[in-house]
Amino acid sequence: MDRAATAEKIAELIGPFNKKGIAVTEATTFAGDLEWDSLTVMDFVAAIEDDFDIIISMNQQAEIENYGQLIDAVTKLQG
Repeated sequence: MDRAATAEKIAELIGPFNKKGIAVTEATTFAGDLEWDSLTVMDFVAAIEDDFDIIISMNQQAEIENYGQLIDAVTKLQG
């Protein structure tokens, strides 16, 4: 799956977690802009992992701060 298709799928997955209806861009941060707590982040990561059949390590999660970085990481993990 290419980056654009990955971004589109992640956008669908982020919907239920985006309680405030924030307009998500590549620079949108999960903790700052979306105001997600650690439990929400864990639930969202689980949804991503299930949908894409990948594992995002804790080290990788710590490096992902915004939506664009997540798209890049998921694209890379898909090989």
